[in-house]
Amino acid sequence: MPFPGCADIGSKVADTYQQEVNILKLGRMPVEIIIDRTRIIRYLHYGESMSDIPQIQQLLEVIDTL
Repeated sequence: MPFPGCADIGSKVADTYQQEVNILKLGRMPVEIIIDRTRIIRYLHYGESMSDIPQIQQLLEVIDTL
């Protein structure tokens, strides 16, 4: 089960992290970002297709190191 996304009214977060928009692929490409409490990006993955999403275990391993 994937992690829930964030509500991004006005696409402010997507624009900040340069999330790609691809109309031919039905919208924004997936992006996974883990940011620590000091606002340092600890993990960043830009998907190249709608199915290009890292395994949850990989994300949990990063979170466990925080």
